[in-house]
Amino acid sequence: MNKMLNKVPEVTLFFWIIKILATTVGETVADFLSETLKFGLTGTSYIMSAVLLIVLIIQLKFKKYIPGIYWTVVVLLSVVGTLISDNLVDNLGVSLATSSIMFGSALVVVFVGWYLNEKTLSVHDIDTTKRELFYWAAILFTFSLGTSAGDLISESSGLGYSYATLLFAGIIGLVVLAYYYLKLNAILAFWIAYIFTRPLGASLGDLLSQPVKAGGLGLGTTITSAVFLLTILSLVIYLMIKQKHTQLQGLKTE
Repeated sequence: MNKMLNKVPEVTLFFWIIKILATTVGETVADFLSETLKFGLTGTSYIMSAVLLIVLIIQLKFKKYIPGIYWTVVVLLSVVGTLISDNLVDNLGVSLATSSIMFGSALVVVFVGWYLNEKTLSVHDIDTTKRELFYWAAILFTFSLGTSAGDLISESSGLGYSYATLLFAGIIGLVVLAYYYLKLNAILAFWIAYIFTRPLGASLGDLLSQPVKAGGLGLGTTITSAVFLLTILSLVIYLMIKQKHTQLQGLKTE
């Protein structure tokens, strides 16, 4: 059964902060590579998909949670998920509404397959390779769905980046309240919040990076990507040091 230690981090405030930062980076890095560096949407997709595949293979080889590798996979999935959505919309002419439905349906299929095989969708039990593959497939489609849905609401609807950011933050806030005060199922609450952090991050990324005339703050994709990547790096290094300290404390008490 290829049993291992749980391969994903504990769901804490740090988890959600890094997740939102990673989703923002997914939006800005994809734009930075394809537009600023002129790799183009197709070229960027090939490059980032290859890098993701390599890092994901490394992640799958380990038998426990390694913060640096895990969050690298999340950031790369965020970028690739964005690129998949952008390719469908920009290169193939699929509408944002249609792509949102497609990714939403794909996510449902993953969840159904995961539950039928494992009888749980809990992220506290990612301790076999099969469960981990279901987990990463779900993460990928949450990123693609969030990109399409986020763009649909913030751009096509005319809501704008700032109001879209507030809208998605408000939805996540309601989920938190429902979990703590209305006893919303923990697994359901996690996945709803996880899905909505993607459009929140995408809208935040666009708000910071897009030109003022387009409704953004004009920081550009280079500055926004650099600041967020450095912040993620700092937090992941902190978590790695904390994990090492916890392991040493555990050895001392044995």
